[in-house]
Amino acid sequence: MKIAKRLLAYSLPYWRALVLALALILFTSLAINYLPVLIQRMTDHCLMDTSSPAAERIDLLMKLGILYISIAAIGHSVRYLQGMLTAWIGQKIIQDLRLEVFGKVLRMHQAYFDRTAVGTLMTRVTSDIERLQHFVTEGVVGTIADLFMLLGIMGYMIYISPILSLSIFATLPFIFAFMIRVNMKLRDANRDIRDRQSKLNALLQEDLTGMTTIQLFNREASAIGEFDERHTRLRSAYFDEVRWFSLYFPTVEGGQALAVLLILAVGGVLILQGSEAITLGIFVAFLAYIRDFFRPLGSLSDKAGAFQVALASIERVFALLDSPEEVNDPSEPVSPERIAGTIAFNNVWFAYNDDNWVIKDLSFAVEPGQVLAVVGATGAGKSTIINLIGRFYDVQQGSVSIDGIDVRKFGKHELRSRLGYVFQDPFIFTGSVAENIGLQTPGIDRDDIVCAANIVNAHGFIEAMPEGYDTVLNERGAGLSLGQKQLLVMARTLAQNPELLFVLDEATASVDTATEMLIQDALGKLMANRTSIVIAHRLSTIRHADRILVMRYGELVDQGTHEELMAHDGYYRQLYELLLHSPD
Repeated sequence: MKIAKRLLAYSLPYWRALVLALALILFTSLAINYLPVLIQRMTDHCLMDTSSPAAERIDLLMKLGILYISIAAIGHSVRYLQGMLTAWIGQKIIQDLRLEVFGKVLRMHQAYFDRTAVGTLMTRVTSDIERLQHFVTEGVVGTIADLFMLLGIMGYMIYISPILSLSIFATLPFIFAFMIRVNMKLRDANRDIRDRQSKLNALLQEDLTGMTTIQLFNREASAIGEFDERHTRLRSAYFDEVRWFSLYFPTVEGGQALAVLLILAVGGVLILQGSEAITLGIFVAFLAYIRDFFRPLGSLSDKAGAFQVALASIERVFALLDSPEEVNDPSEPVSPERIAGTIAFNNVWFAYNDDNWVIKDLSFAVEPGQVLAVVGATGAGKSTIINLIGRFYDVQQGSVSIDGIDVRKFGKHELRSRLGYVFQDPFIFTGSVAENIGLQTPGIDRDDIVCAANIVNAHGFIEAMPEGYDTVLNERGAGLSLGQKQLLVMARTLAQNPELLFVLDEATASVDTATEMLIQDALGKLMANRTSIVIAHRLSTIRHADRILVMRYGELVDQGTHEELMAHDGYYRQLYELLLHSPD
């Protein structure tokens, strides 16, 4: 019930449309449900009442017939309008919910993505929301419509014959009890479906991303086997859903057949006994009401099943929305006019997992305009340093500051808009070259994009492309070389005009010498007059850095210039000689 109330709260922004829909529902219920009363009057006063002249009865029959057609036409027209309005409300609710879920994903901290599979998140934003769509579009307001229709029918039934009404209503507790049982089983089946669908999507996403590796190591048969196993479990869960869902309509149909039998039995006996409590018109009208009574009842059963189908998805979507963001904006974020570029770590401790410290009591400072290189073996904590500056994670102990301001006092968007990143795995979006460089950032026009590409040596190969800057790139930049991707990302970074720059330069090891020279030249232009931190794997970067931090198992073991560290004859010299003799 709590989940249902929370879902209904999304309809509050559209309360005016909802009120109008309810008014249309009420009108439709009163109009459509009045039609069997007209049938009762036609039967009793026009067909069975022989005390009046035939001409008068024919005239009354014509009038009642015209009234019947008019009410039916108006009622069904209003029902059409109500259905369209209901669908509009439902689609707006789904749009709001989908945007909220996607916005929540965008705000989540990096650790959440570290432990959550991409396929799982895709399931939340796509298929889980799609499961809600049918229920919200037709279920929320549609349930109210069916309830109004059902209550209207019950009111008219009691009005024309309390005796026959009670005989019908006596069957309802048994029908409802059985449906509640089916609902519980259906909800369990749908929880299994959503869980197994999420696992299947996660596996599919992982296999598609790693397709090259699968084919390289001849793992196709193993991948197919694992996919088939997970799909078989999903198929089994879907079969359970169908098995329980299929019981709804037989139950409703059986209830309707039982109701007709009761009407024939009770009504027939009363008519044969000459009882004044029931007439042939009432008997015929009740048979019409039985059909109309079980129609919304069946629809409510269908919606109850749809709600159980949607409930598992609702729980998962709300679980995502309720997930703590952990890295939050301060209540009153600071926004300095400009950043000079002093970066300081003060006794910083950080762990991705509790007590597994990746950074241990780290302290250092970088002055404005300096280039700081960070070196160390894999797992030394190098990349973590720049992640902490950008608040992709928050430190557990100590502080990270920029110009003396703790980074936790910045808003995340404000902070990251001042930082530039050049990663070793350049990411290219599906879209034009210009869109990939500008990222549709306000204030960046075509001239800025071309200028940035020129500065980082990307203009030449862009102009050589079929449509130049309007050439549409495929997913992840398929068709571009690694060096071209790197230059595009550098143009993107320069176009944003960051005040601080962070570089992972390992990717230059995989390009040819000419391209590497272009990339190194572009890096030099990017770092000019900017405080820069470079996760260094290249000897050229290490030599020209103003200062070098030497990391080992999360600790700062040494720091200084290249010459100073080489003179120490310590861990740095071992690393340097290892790089020197490794393939470059």
